[in-house]
Amino acid sequence: MRLRLLLLALGTFAMGTDSMVMAGILGLIAHDLGVSVPAAGQMVTVFALSYAVLAPVLATAAARWPRRRVLLTALTVFTAANALSALAPNYPLLLATRVLAAAGAALYTPTANAVATTLVPAERRGRALATVLGGMTVATALGVPLGTYIGRTDWRLTMWLVVALGAAAFLGLALLLRDLPALATAPGLRARLAPLRNGNVLAAAATTLVFFLAFNTVYIYLGTVVRPATGGDAGRLSLIMLVSGLASIAGNWLGGRAVDRLGVRTVLLTGGSVAALAFLALPWVSATMPGALVYAALAPLAGWAVSVALPHRLASLDPPNAPLLISLNSSALYLGMAAAGGVGSLALTVLGDRWFPLASTALSLVSVALAAVTTRRRTAGAGGVAGPAGTTGATGATASASSPGSAPVSGAEAPAARL
Repeated sequence: MRLRLLLLALGTFAMGTDSMVMAGILGLIAHDLGVSVPAAGQMVTVFALSYAVLAPVLATAAARWPRRRVLLTALTVFTAANALSALAPNYPLLLATRVLAAAGAALYTPTANAVATTLVPAERRGRALATVLGGMTVATALGVPLGTYIGRTDWRLTMWLVVALGAAAFLGLALLLRDLPALATAPGLRARLAPLRNGNVLAAAATTLVFFLAFNTVYIYLGTVVRPATGGDAGRLSLIMLVSGLASIAGNWLGGRAVDRLGVRTVLLTGGSVAALAFLALPWVSATMPGALVYAALAPLAGWAVSVALPHRLASLDPPNAPLLISLNSSALYLGMAAAGGVGSLALTVLGDRWFPLASTALSLVSVALAAVTTRRRTAGAGGVAGPAGTTGATGATASASSPGSAPVSGAEAPAARL
C-alpha cells in the first residue's frame, strides 16, 4: 500500500518540479530564444492559468473514466508535453507546450489525491494525502535545485529531467497500480456540476485562493525582503531557500497527522494564524540572518500544514463529487499563484521593500476569517454536533473532512506553488 502511495507521489514530484523549476532557468530560456526575462516568465503565468481553467473541466470530462486510465492518460500528456518543451524551436511553441503540460498536471494531481484516500483506512486518509502531497514538497526542496543545476548550461536538459520523472511515474503506475477501488460519482453532468452552485463550496475555494495568494505574494519576492539579512549574497539566500524547502516537507508531514488527529478546522485556524504572524514579523526579523531563517522555517511549516487541510475540507462538502471539488481547489490555488506576482509588485510599489509582507498578513487574516465563518456555518446548519473538523456533511449527516470515522471518499491536492 505504501508503495502505491509513493508511486502516486512520484507523479506529483515530477509535476511540482516542472511547475516550479522554471524560475531557475528563465535567464537561459530568454537568452536561447531571444526574448526578455519578463517575457520568459510568462510561461509560469500561462501554466498556472491553464491549470486553473482546465482542472475542473477535465475532472468533469473524465468523471466516468476508470481512475487508472485517468492517471496514465494524464502522465502521457504531461510527459509528451515536456518532451515537446525540450524540443521547442521558438518561444510561441514553447508557450503552447506549457499549456499542454498544465493539462496533464491538472488531470493527474486531483485524481492522484482522490485515489490515495481509497487505498487506506479512513483514519489514515490525512496521512495518505500528505504522502502524495509530499511529492510537491520534495520537489520544492530537491527537484527544483536539481533541475536548476542540471540546466545550468542548457535549459533543455532540465526539461528532459522532467520527462524522465514523468516516464518513471508512468511505468511504475502501469506496472504496479492495478485494481483501484472505484470512486463514487454523481450520475449525470448536471448533478456533477451542482457543487459549483453551492455557496459553501465557493467560499471554501475562495479561502484557498486567498491563502495561496498571501503566501506567494511574499515568496516570489522573498529575496527582496531578506536582502538586509543576506546582503545580496547568493549563498545566504540559498540557505534560506533550503530551510524553506525542508520546512515545507515537515509541514506537509505534520499537516497530514494533524488533520487526522485534530481536525480540519483546528489546522486551518491555527496554521493560518501562525502564517499571518510570520508575515507580520518579517519586516523586523529579516534584518538578521537568524531571524530570516526562523521565518523560513515557520511560515512554510504552517503553510503546508494548512495546504493539506484546505482541499480535504472542500472535498468533504460533497464526497461523490470529490474529484471535481479537488480540481476546483487546484484552480483556486493556481489562480492565487498567477495573481501573486501582480499583487506582490503592487505591494512593493505602495509599501516598499521592507513593509510589503504586511499585505500578506492582511490576506492571511482574511483566509482565516473565511475558514472560521464557513466551518462554523456548516456546523450550525447541520443541526448536529460536529466532529473534530468542526464540519458536517452537506446533507446534514456527519461528513467530517478529518474525523477518523468519517473522512471523505477522496482527498486533497496541494500547491504547485512554493510556500
